[in-house]
Amino acid sequence: MPSRLRSPLGRSLTAAAAGALLLPAGPAHGRPAAAAPEFTQRVLFEAGRDPGYACFRIPAIVRTTRGTLLAFAEGRVLNCGDAADIDIVVKRSTDGGRTWGPLRVVTEGAGDTRGNPTPLVDRRTGRILLAETYNRGRRDAGNCATPCERTPYLQYSDDDGRTWSRPRDLSRDIRPAHWNAWYATGPVHGIQLTRGTRAGRLVLGVNAETWDGSRVSANHAALIVSDDGGTHWRVGATQTWPAAPDGMFRQKPSEMTLTERADGAVLVSGREQDGTDPGHRSQALSLDGGGSFAGPFRSLPDLYTPQVQGATLRLGGRLLLSAPADPDRRRTMMVRSSYDGGRTWESVDRGTVVTRDWSGYSDLAAVDDRTVGLLYEGGTADARDEIRFARFTEDWLAPRRAADPTTPDTAPGAAPAAVLGGARRTDGVRGGALIFDGADDAVRLPHRARLALGEDDFTASLHFRYTARGGEQPLLWLGGTGGAQPQVWLRGEPARHRIRALITTRSGAAAVRTASVSAPGARNDGRWHHLALRRGGGRLTLFLDGEAFGTAGVPGSVSRTSPFGVHIGQRMDSRAFLTGAVDDVRVWNRALSDGELASGAAGAASRGTVLHLPMDRVDGSN
Repeated sequence: MPSRLRSPLGRSLTAAAAGALLLPAGPAHGRPAAAAPEFTQRVLFEAGRDPGYACFRIPAIVRTTRGTLLAFAEGRVLNCGDAADIDIVVKRSTDGGRTWGPLRVVTEGAGDTRGNPTPLVDRRTGRILLAETYNRGRRDAGNCATPCERTPYLQYSDDDGRTWSRPRDLSRDIRPAHWNAWYATGPVHGIQLTRGTRAGRLVLGVNAETWDGSRVSANHAALIVSDDGGTHWRVGATQTWPAAPDGMFRQKPSEMTLTERADGAVLVSGREQDGTDPGHRSQALSLDGGGSFAGPFRSLPDLYTPQVQGATLRLGGRLLLSAPADPDRRRTMMVRSSYDGGRTWESVDRGTVVTRDWSGYSDLAAVDDRTVGLLYEGGTADARDEIRFARFTEDWLAPRRAADPTTPDTAPGAAPAAVLGGARRTDGVRGGALIFDGADDAVRLPHRARLALGEDDFTASLHFRYTARGGEQPLLWLGGTGGAQPQVWLRGEPARHRIRALITTRSGAAAVRTASVSAPGARNDGRWHHLALRRGGGRLTLFLDGEAFGTAGVPGSVSRTSPFGVHIGQRMDSRAFLTGAVDDVRVWNRALSDGELASGAAGAASRGTVLHLPMDRVDGSN
């Protein structure tokens, strides 16, 4: 069925707009602006320039065997909702993404939803395949009612993406009968394997849910494979997570992006949607070309990103991940690298910022041997404002950085903490302390299970001094960030003349609850002060220089379902840094007695210690 022409080609961002979007390449990477490597971007899909659509979402991109780039999206006709009248649309570029042809409709919703575009290319034949899902459309912007009947379809093009076959229903092959509450292909490009005995196999990711007649009872993450160029498909690697009685899952991976590593293993990286394990991304490996998973998905608590789809791509000796870097909201699109096959990923202070705007879903494709194309949702007011295409060379990415200096964590089994931004030693209450410049200095602890305090009672203690008259002065941060993520923090608020602590908790599927307590007086006199926060006996108590200020506590976990970080002198989302000094930071997974806290926690027993930073030295610093 021929595709339809719909609108003129996209235009480039103006120089002023592009400048507003980008972190300056020269200063950020230590190079003069004149020597900046290649980076360009343009708006590719936008309602104002593509008539007939209220919104564009869900980008996906592939390069064909002829070198053409095909950029797919959902063209949402009535509104920006997920389940209304939605077409799958495409634009083509034959010059590596420098210019683009007009929008064409690949599949028309005609009042229903055609979405989750998942393109992949058979490089033996040149055929481009497009997996997608269908459901009956709504007239409003609401979601598809649960259980939502979703059907997988497949189309193909044999003329480099100019025209497309009619959609073919794949339910009989790849949607088992009990995957009846939800079904979603991708949405992100699939892959063709190039190594080993399964070279040539086509693989894409799907996720589904089971409805038991009264509720969603299980989530399924799976790989779908074809060994004959897309004629026949079957369900391969599958992992199922049951729902607990409270409706929560331990893991719930979805929207999976696949990469074939140099050793032939398939890395599967997924959005972690509301699982109780900390983190918003999870990963698994397939060692047999997508036939099975080598082990369970594991969450990545210290890979900071909101709940959102992301994309991976192998580039030379590293893997790339595109995803927003703000752990709370969809903003700050970033490209992060892994140099060990996805076992670890760059932290947000090492990744390369594409834009500090709002940003959401994304996909990556190799434009040529040295150039990458990034198709992503972005906007100055909302991540759904437009879809942008960026192209960059590998040398535009921030170079691999040596290990950070460290300071010892003397808690049992703890690894040293990273010292960021050049924080330096100063005289402390007991021996040395660390002083922070308010710009990028901080201490970040590597994730350990014991740092996640859960539903336990706890006590946190530290000494601080500062003179700042304004701004937020973060002292200690554990857990997530924002209004809906479990967390614990202590900070100075000099403009409000107070020191404040807060916890946010979650129990099961219930809404989060928050309790905060503050002490009057900013204590920004440049002298050392002792601060402690205790959760115990149903109360939250803040101790400042021996004086207690209390409030009713809230039950629940302070460390589940969200990215989990532990920072000294920094908000978890990097939107505030301390200008001042901190000494002797301690956390116990129990409520210390008043007597133990009376001397500034100096004489407290070591029992229950999960964190102890004496801050006496910095190792490995230049």
